[in-house]
Amino acid sequence: MSRRTPRTDLDRLRTPHTPRGFLKTVSVCALIAGLLSPLSQAASATTPTVADAAAVADHCGNQCSDILPPGQNGNATLAQILLNQAFGTQPEHAQDQLGPYAKLPTGYQSLTDATLNTFFNDASFGVPADQVASTLKPAGRTDVTIVRDKKTGVPHITGTTRYGTEFGAGYAAAQDRLWLMDLFRHVGRGQLTSFAGGALDNQGLEQTFWRNAPYTEADLQAQIDRATATNGERGRQALADVNAYVDGINAYIAAADSGRYFPGEYVLTGHKDSLTNAGTIKPFKSTDLVALASVIGSLFGAGGGGEVNNALSLLAAQQRYGVQQGTEVWESFRERNDPEAVLTVQEGSFPYGTKPANPQGTALPDPGSVTQEPLIHDRTGSAATPAATGTSADAAANAVTSAKRGMSNALVVSGEHTASGNPIAVFGPQTGYFAPQLLMLQEIQGPGLSARGATFAGLGMYVLLGRGQDYAWSATTSGQDIIDTYAVELCQDDYHYLYRGVCTPMEKVEQKNTWKPTVADGTAAGSYTMRVWRTEYGPVEYRATVGGKKVAYTTLRSSFLNEAESIIGFQMLNDPGHVNSAQTFQQAVQHINYTFNWFYADSAHTAYYNSGDNPVRATGVDPEFPVWAQPAYEWRGWDPATNTADYTPPSQHPNSIDQDYYISWNNKQAKDYTAAPWGNGSVHRGDLLDDRVKKLVQQGGVTRSALVKAMADAGLADLRAEQVLPDLLTVLTSTPVADPAAASAVSKLQAWVTAGGKRTETSAGSKTYAHADAIRILDAWWPLLVKAQFEPGLGSDLYTAITANLPVDESPSAAHGPTGAHAGSAFQYGWWSYVDKDIRAVLGESVQGPLGDTYCGDGSLTACRDALITTLKQAAAKTPAQVYTGDDLCAAGDQWCADSLNQRALGGITHPHISWQNRPTYQQVVEFTSHR
Repeated sequence: MSRRTPRTDLDRLRTPHTPRGFLKTVSVCALIAGLLSPLSQAASATTPTVADAAAVADHCGNQCSDILPPGQNGNATLAQILLNQAFGTQPEHAQDQLGPYAKLPTGYQSLTDATLNTFFNDASFGVPADQVASTLKPAGRTDVTIVRDKKTGVPHITGTTRYGTEFGAGYAAAQDRLWLMDLFRHVGRGQLTSFAGGALDNQGLEQTFWRNAPYTEADLQAQIDRATATNGERGRQALADVNAYVDGINAYIAAADSGRYFPGEYVLTGHKDSLTNAGTIKPFKSTDLVALASVIGSLFGAGGGGEVNNALSLLAAQQRYGVQQGTEVWESFRERNDPEAVLTVQEGSFPYGTKPANPQGTALPDPGSVTQEPLIHDRTGSAATPAATGTSADAAANAVTSAKRGMSNALVVSGEHTASGNPIAVFGPQTGYFAPQLLMLQEIQGPGLSARGATFAGLGMYVLLGRGQDYAWSATTSGQDIIDTYAVELCQDDYHYLYRGVCTPMEKVEQKNTWKPTVADGTAAGSYTMRVWRTEYGPVEYRATVGGKKVAYTTLRSSFLNEAESIIGFQMLNDPGHVNSAQTFQQAVQHINYTFNWFYADSAHTAYYNSGDNPVRATGVDPEFPVWAQPAYEWRGWDPATNTADYTPPSQHPNSIDQDYYISWNNKQAKDYTAAPWGNGSVHRGDLLDDRVKKLVQQGGVTRSALVKAMADAGLADLRAEQVLPDLLTVLTSTPVADPAAASAVSKLQAWVTAGGKRTETSAGSKTYAHADAIRILDAWWPLLVKAQFEPGLGSDLYTAITANLPVDESPSAAHGPTGAHAGSAFQYGWWSYVDKDIRAVLGESVQGPLGDTYCGDGSLTACRDALITTLKQAAAKTPAQVYTGDDLCAAGDQWCADSLNQRALGGITHPHISWQNRPTYQQVVEFTSHR
């Protein structure tokens, strides 16, 4: 195990309710018989013909690959849904990328460059003539052609005009994801339950997102107008691209509606009649895309927040230890700039969000005064049940905690260390596992456009993550702090506040939703109103008193009301006339205001840039805590009318070109760049990548397959077992373990660590883990040992307060974690660093950035060992059924299933769950051989 040393050298989604059990209430055979005719007509409309791909320069030399499970086809007619539910049959290309993706965990060790595309797909431009499955000129247009390949059904869109190209992209997107796009334009408007039903999952999802982006239609349109007006010719082109894309979507809706091959979910949710075709699929409009973007931006690209929870844990620390020592203890657990944290940029310092020497304007709440602002009002029917109110509480917690954002990974090695002399990248976003997937693949070739890769459904004007003619790019969630909490002093009543000395009314924004049972969702009729009070300083999240004064705590993020601005950066990434070097790549992503780590590789160079509109804070403001809503403490240059401000210049964002290697698994970006999430300390899952890639670079001669192996190996590792368990075992065995039960558990854990500490099947498809007992023991032991290690010293109040900032555990089977069950992404948030630093201190080892006290056994090795032995015996005695309690997917005690990845149904088609791997959902493997 590597020892931490200073380095000077970047889902959770609740699932919308979808058809379950409706076969009991419909005549399957009759419906299938009645629907086969229009389904056949739909197929005949795209009879395969050979079409030559546009002659576009491709500098990848057949060395670009990608994959995106479960499959490209995310639309299914009613007949296809019924067949899937009754017999398990799959629509063409609905899950053909799931099998190769699932096989990597048991196949990666023998991987070679020659066998890479056993587990990935060829991502070269174009489609060979003998691999063309269909050719379509949508809506009879002569300026665009959509060619789909036989293997995966990915659309390759080639246009002779810019309008035609974007029209084709919209048409292809609707072919593949119309239902999902419709779902999420309603999520973005807080209208999911009215559209898809009042299931608890739907309630939770719309509440989580609408709380963060409670936009009116005027707000959505204003974003478009501002992005167009402030970005010159590129802004005008972006608007034209959006309009053409929307036209393509609507052309498909019209064709699918008249041809009766639209997604079957519209029938199951009551929007269309299967027999008469009565009903309407609402056309899309440009503001729908902004609503979609607000969902994606708030989920993956909005770092920071949590200042009120920070304040509550600070007050608990000060109550426990006194103000001075309590503050020092709090800072040690916060790890905002931990010297042992793994970094993406290995050289240089990029100070941002640092702790001021003399904090100014901090507005800590009076103890016991904080209450969360209610979102839901006027509940009726099924919205008024205890289960519904519990769902609202969970959604509120998920919306405001900062410990929820963090996905994706990247491994990039410079050509100096590769066998070919060309850089190699293995990277992609971890967006969870859904059916259909949130992302979709496409190739788009037209005037000023040349790219292949992934885009979020409904935002496919451009490829968001992928490759161009001679370069590739990807991103990970970075999570730097672009969100601040302001304490607005109330005046007159609870709905007026002081704004720059004037008593000002809050703006009430409401969304009333009603639902009734449908075939897809039998939830009883109900309704509620979501209500947000907005101020110039953002929406109200909490109420409290500060020094006896009544305040509302508001949350302001720099991307609020500005999500549409990022379209310019993505337009540039797709423009071969703009991106032709590492430097022009960095210039492109500087236009993206989401908090992402961006990575780049071409045939000669690599690059990194951390994007996001980082507001320039007033001198003395500590971004960790709420501050008074007064001009002295506002963002510098802040204009509340547009929510724009002065932002730190690009040179102050972590950035680099041609570093030996880059890794990112949502870890700390650079020295002195304050980590917004909690837990970026001595142990982070980024270490799993860094240790492996560093070793490859030291050896030299890195190949694509070697870098994929490093990613796959890290993706099967239990972070606790690899990075923390060895020291825990050192404490346990500091004297011989006499107790038979404890000795047996120690022996099993030691054997597992020696074998690599991975969660892997005994053989492909066995659905049984090697070292299953050791894994069970650690899963049961971790929360017990953390509690025994820290709660006696911290006290229950402070221990509980810190766990509100940072969950104790996020193992693959930890359904209570920020990403939920069966979501793949694991070991992002947990007390790994705290346990590591404390145990090392007990062992007498050097610890940089130590905790404010020594906790395990109050610093005594003997007492610490006793606490570990006691909890280890408790854990070892737990049965598999007690550790893995079961859920809708898994029986109690099924360890493999508890970890497994489930493609969460967002429509009527379901897929099998697969073995766990901690890996990007969409992933590229690229090595360019030449450059323009």
